[in-house]
Amino acid sequence: MMSELKLDSRIRLHDGNEMPLFGLGVWAAEPGRETYDAVVHALKTGYRHIDTAQMYGNEKDVGDALKDSGVPREEVFLTSKVWESDHGYEATLKAFDACLRKMSLDYIDLYLIHWPASGPRIETWKALEQIKKNGLCKSIGVSNYAPHHLEEIMELSAEKPVVNQIELNPFLQQQKIAGFCNNEGIHLTGYCPLARGRRFDAPELSRISRETGKSPAQVMIRWALERGQTVIPKSSKPLRIEKNAEVFDFSLNEGQMRTLNGLDQGLRFCPNPLDMA
Repeated sequence: MMSELKLDSRIRLHDGNEMPLFGLGVWAAEPGRETYDAVVHALKTGYRHIDTAQMYGNEKDVGDALKDSGVPREEVFLTSKVWESDHGYEATLKAFDACLRKMSLDYIDLYLIHWPASGPRIETWKALEQIKKNGLCKSIGVSNYAPHHLEEIMELSAEKPVVNQIELNPFLQQQKIAGFCNNEGIHLTGYCPLARGRRFDAPELSRISRETGKSPAQVMIRWALERGQTVIPKSSKPLRIEKNAEVFDFSLNEGQMRTLNGLDQGLRFCPNPLDMA
């Protein structure tokens, strides 16, 4: 089944909405021309999923790029996230309104709580539920949530997150979080899917790269797709944007997947959600 994946393949979330398995992340893309050009080029290349956030400072550029791309709005899945400084019910509603204004949109497809900051995060989640109820966001979820954060939502709220976006690649598999989400039907999106290029020379990865005739980056992206996860590699370079998308003309066999699944080293660039209260 995974060998039949295409650039625009989608997965059905537990709320019934569909989300593309492949997209462009714009974390660390400079606000302004860099983000705008990257998104326009990605959409031209065939990407149909763009992931941004309030904290990135480039929501406006994503919205402008979508408008100018000529791609119909309904074809593109847009994700954004509320930052820790705006946790709380009213603050989150205001942050979301600002997001829509900056992006010049009537709705977004997925809105996430960026980090499980201490404080009023249940009130933040209830604001997301209200935003969805108002028809301004199709799906709601979280990012960087550990099982105990997810259990809190499930215990105290009406809706369960459809997505948990976490740092995820062969060298950081976050098995405790991933296992919990898989059991609960919470879809995983992996950011930092290339481990910032720090393990491209790993012998096992290099061998599979030679066997498949694909780059280490392409192998790592395909690994995530084969596991049924959404993957959002970040790049602002046109050629890299194109190369990252060239992962639908090959598949990984069972032995290669087994090797990649065995590479977990706990290589982490962001805080560990399991350590957060």
